[in-house]
Amino acid sequence: MKPDRLFVRALARCFLAGEPEPAQIVARSARMMGREWRWLQPLARRYIKNFNGQTLPRERDVVQFFLRDAPFRRAWTKHSHELTVEQWLTDPQRMRPVAAAREWNVPAIESPMALAKWLDVDADRLRWFADLKGIAHEQDRPHLSHYHYRVLTKQFGSIRLIEVPKPRLKEMQRKILWEILERIPPHPAVHGFCKGRSIRTFVAPHIGKDVVLRMDLRDFFPTFRAARIQAFFRTLGYPEAVADLLGGICTNATPSEAWKNIGIDVDLGRLGEALRLYARPHLPQGTPTSPALANLCSYRIDSRLNGLAQSVGAVYTRYADDLAFSGDSQFARRIERFSTHLAAILMEEGFSVHHRKTRVMRQSVRQHLAGLVLNQHANVVRADFDRLKATLTNCARFGPASQNREEHTHFCAHLQGKVSFVEMVNPEKAKRLRAIFEQISW
Repeated sequence: MKPDRLFVRALARCFLAGEPEPAQIVARSARMMGREWRWLQPLARRYIKNFNGQTLPRERDVVQFFLRDAPFRRAWTKHSHELTVEQWLTDPQRMRPVAAAREWNVPAIESPMALAKWLDVDADRLRWFADLKGIAHEQDRPHLSHYHYRVLTKQFGSIRLIEVPKPRLKEMQRKILWEILERIPPHPAVHGFCKGRSIRTFVAPHIGKDVVLRMDLRDFFPTFRAARIQAFFRTLGYPEAVADLLGGICTNATPSEAWKNIGIDVDLGRLGEALRLYARPHLPQGTPTSPALANLCSYRIDSRLNGLAQSVGAVYTRYADDLAFSGDSQFARRIERFSTHLAAILMEEGFSVHHRKTRVMRQSVRQHLAGLVLNQHANVVRADFDRLKATLTNCARFGPASQNREEHTHFCAHLQGKVSFVEMVNPEKAKRLRAIFEQISW
């Protein structure tokens, strides 16, 4: 006889409500059923053995575990007429982080109401922002959308969608970033969007190496699905209902309205791929939380790639979707086989390699990563330096407006950023640029 779904769901909530200890699980379940059954203790031990050390499971996963458990099905067949829900458990689930997450000191939020209070919104608006039912994706009313959209066409015909959250949602995402995500350490190999790390630290381990391998991941942010983000929040210990809402706030399913202003010269095949990719809830590029979540959710792949690099005497670093490996002459001899193995691991983890951007750079050619040359020491590309110097010189001679061909709203800040970048990489060389910049009349 198949167990009653309502009863099994009530039992699953008892198992998930508190600490995963047999005695506590039995006590909660006995309160729900009105008595303690002999088969409860062994079932609790099997449950703990099955889910021990894993991310806090969803309720449906526990239900499926019960339905597949032969001793439980036999107990149901024997006592079905006596097994009833005497009292529904109303206690909220408790924080249950995995072992590694217990030292991260994230705020304890154990119910949707507590999350709404923490984010300073009412419960209805919280559900509207999280949009777990995908209502915003189905509608064609831009004024009700949570995002502004901008489509960019990239080299080789690929398409990138910038999704910028509107002010209230961005405020909520910043709170999640500052008070949860920034308390969690990323993998040591990660250098993008991390405090105290930069492009300079990203390339530093690869300077002067015999060979440098660069790989680029396609569609990095939208590769991370909402389910993966929600699982990450459950890893931190948040109950399923809270983790789902946090994941909903940090992810988005792009409505068809966002693609209406795309140019006519876009490849239709690539456009179809993009429509399918962005239609499913994903990490949007343009939110405060996406870089940190992408880094944290990539911890396993970073660990695998770092271990692979160490096995052949190489060094690995990552800056967002740019992967870099370098080593000595021994690594250079293995580079082709290493690249094949690397691509296979990335595919296993759900990533797609941009093969056209893969580069194997030996000392005989210009080795460059993230716009920096690194054969002997980190430096900006000579052509980029000369171009910036010419722009600054013309600004000083003929005025900034004559050089603002791309119509930057804050052209002064734009040039200031470019000069500061050169100062970070090569302060001595940047002195010439700074001197010219100071001569510009703004």
